[in-house]
Amino acid sequence: MPSEKLYREFQNLERKIQLVLNENKRLKDELNHAKDENGNLKEKMKTHESSLSNFQNQMNINKLANNMVVSEGDSVKLKETIEGYIKEIDKCIAHLAE
Repeated sequence: MPSEKLYREFQNLERKIQLVLNENKRLKDELNHAKDENGNLKEKMKTHESSLSNFQNQMNINKLANNMVVSEGDSVKLKETIEGYIKEIDKCIAHLAE
């Protein structure tokens, strides 16, 4: 009789150990998934911060251009030139981000 009781306790302990091991594996998988998601979100955040910075720079350049006192013809040329520079800067930033 005592050996049967010990055997049942042993089986019970084995089941509990297996449950703990399964839970440990599940938690490790969940942690790895969370780490991957965290990395992806950090990359998205960097991209958005870069876009925001670029947009703020464009706003500052536009404000400077709007505040400059120039003739109407020169204003159009200046605006086109600045917009060209902004497009080139955007391309450079895009290349650096890759």
